[in-house]
Amino acid sequence: MAATIIDGKAFAATVRDKVAGHVARLTTDHGITPGLAVVLVGEDPASQVYVRSKGKMTREVGMKSVEHKLPATVDQDDLLKLIDGLNNDPEIHGILVQLPLPDHLDEARVVNAVSPAKDVDGFHISNVGLLGTGQKSMVPCTPLGCLMMLRDHHGDLSGMNAVVIGRSNIVGKPMAQLLLGDSCTVTIAHSRTRDLPEVVRRADIVVAAVGRPEMVPGDWIKEGATVIDVGINRIETGEKTKLVGDVDFDSASQRAGAITPVPGGVGPMTIACLLANTVTACCRANGLEEPEGLTA
Repeated sequence: MAATIIDGKAFAATVRDKVAGHVARLTTDHGITPGLAVVLVGEDPASQVYVRSKGKMTREVGMKSVEHKLPATVDQDDLLKLIDGLNNDPEIHGILVQLPLPDHLDEARVVNAVSPAKDVDGFHISNVGLLGTGQKSMVPCTPLGCLMMLRDHHGDLSGMNAVVIGRSNIVGKPMAQLLLGDSCTVTIAHSRTRDLPEVVRRADIVVAAVGRPEMVPGDWIKEGATVIDVGINRIETGEKTKLVGDVDFDSASQRAGAITPVPGGVGPMTIACLLANTVTACCRANGLEEPEGLTA
């Protein structure tokens, strides 16, 4: 039996609708409009497209959108000065510095210059530590989106055996922490994991985030397992190219109980969760109740 398709595009639309509702209430009841500032350094085409999309969706849900576009040659001190100004701007509740940065900039220093309370990417070392110790934090957007979809599909995740393939700071590690927080039994697997296929076959939940096209074949998947494919890889097919995930969708969908497609799965949830994080940050900054269902 073919797997249920977890439609990330449709689910992201429901998340954005919830965000828009919270933004409207914040504006009407408290006179506060959540504000998101995006900093783009350089002219990377993919980053420019992504930033435009973020700005458009931010405005569509009624939030304030601010964009700062800096030349690729910007001095690090000037970039840090801009971030400091945004940290101290009461109308800005979320700050996102688009990565990657040019080589002459210290990425870790720039990321950690953002106020942890406004770090809607969840990359600041303070938020990493808070998440790792089970405390309230800003949560990275992609893992948060994966968790939301898993909760929506399964309800209670308690006791489920989860395997996260990939150990990046952006997806793999925070994803594992979120699953632990929902009482899953979690294994982080990676390129050096011994007998990786057998490790994956034991999983009720598989989150693939390795950045290798179609690395996970269907025969690695346990019958009825839920597969969340974070990978977005462009491959050549003759004279054309197409996007594929880290999982071989065709074979995996014949064994899995549910699976996210690529595209249209995890990807749309990332921006939706960025908006959700901005609303959460705004509520925390103003001592207001956090929006239910939009955070971990």
